[in-house]
Amino acid sequence: MKVSEKGLSFLLQSGVVPLPHTIYENIFILGIGDSARIFTKDEKISIEFNHVFPFKNENRLKELNIDEELIFDLIADATISRIDDEKDTFLFHSAGKDSNTIALALAKAGYQDNVTLITHKSKGNKDESEISNSIAKKLGFKHQVLHEVDVLGDKHKESIVNFFKNSPFPSTDNVTLAYPLYTEQIPKLKKSNIIDGGGNDTYMMTPPSSRDVKILPISKYTSYLSVLRSFVNSESFMMKFLRTPPEWFGMSGLSYKDSKSIYHKCENVYNHWSTEFKKRKKWDLFDSKTDLYTTITVAEIHIRKARNFAHAIESNLILPFSNKKVAKYFSKMPEKYLFDRKLFKNKLILRDILKKEISLDSDAIGKLGFSYDSGSILLNNLDWMKKEILECNYWDKKNISKFLRRIEKNKNLHTSKGSMSRNCIYRLYLVSGWLNNNKYIN
Repeated sequence: MKVSEKGLSFLLQSGVVPLPHTIYENIFILGIGDSARIFTKDEKISIEFNHVFPFKNENRLKELNIDEELIFDLIADATISRIDDEKDTFLFHSAGKDSNTIALALAKAGYQDNVTLITHKSKGNKDESEISNSIAKKLGFKHQVLHEVDVLGDKHKESIVNFFKNSPFPSTDNVTLAYPLYTEQIPKLKKSNIIDGGGNDTYMMTPPSSRDVKILPISKYTSYLSVLRSFVNSESFMMKFLRTPPEWFGMSGLSYKDSKSIYHKCENVYNHWSTEFKKRKKWDLFDSKTDLYTTITVAEIHIRKARNFAHAIESNLILPFSNKKVAKYFSKMPEKYLFDRKLFKNKLILRDILKKEISLDSDAIGKLGFSYDSGSILLNNLDWMKKEILECNYWDKKNISKFLRRIEKNKNLHTSKGSMSRNCIYRLYLVSGWLNNNKYIN
């Protein structure tokens, strides 16, 4: 298959290819709310794509008697019905609301002996492994911890190359490299059942953050300075002021100036994101963020890395919250059970259930997330990563070398400029590694 110039342009600048487009020419994905009308015109096949967000808050019921046991039954059925009993089964588990709701549902269904909870051990105060281990013991599950690897050995590098080779799509998620390294710690992950808690943000809603409320009204106007995208360096503090509102929702990348220098066929993505914002400018902010963030960033960055991982190691990925019956139940639930418009809190019903059932106080724990020290793995393996970037035939050889020399000077800075520089190198490595090794395009 052939790489799409549009797709590669978005990967470099935004970190994600907005659906229905993909990294491939003439290969499309219909995501949440997407439809396609296929017809012939002048003896040629044409496709018209349309997107209608199906989970607007105005469509929710005003009142609903919440049945907690039904919630557990729906999630347990959505999980167990997809499990291949001939394979080992693992649940990616954390201190978060999604994976713990799945674990609790499976425990109530008596599935403790069939599933092992696995948790990534992050560095510093973002680590969730101890909380996860205590919950696993409380519910009766086996538990294993996955550790970060900073210095890559030959086996690690081989696993990463195989991951790039067998992943059907690229992923620029910050934690992407953690996944292929997991198989070196738990070999049984290969050809197993892998349960992941992603997929519910779109119908449970994703509230704007306090930062969103402050910045988005300003970015409506500063983004009109789009002409500067052709002149600003990727590591410049000016980059954030040139973002359109949709680009604040989990997207990042190189400037158009640097992207065009490295990849001469690069298109400027500004018009696309500006148009997407205009389509929703009269929407409620809760609806517009949820639509843009969950159907694009979450689907094609966060969940994509899990899909890629499962595909690459021939495992069966199970996303219980993406089940139709589960989504239908929560999508009709009144918003008072799901999010707080003043405190910007989400998944209120899950918070209440987990606090009552397993004494997990999500409010006290706060937002930990899945933290991965990509900066450390970059600095410890920089020469190897740079070699992969420089060998990529999609880049202009002279300009990519010049870009790396410029940006590498900032790699050790403990500033936003240093962080942005490291992220740019890491992004280029992930994209280059996939382009160099992927079996679907080579």
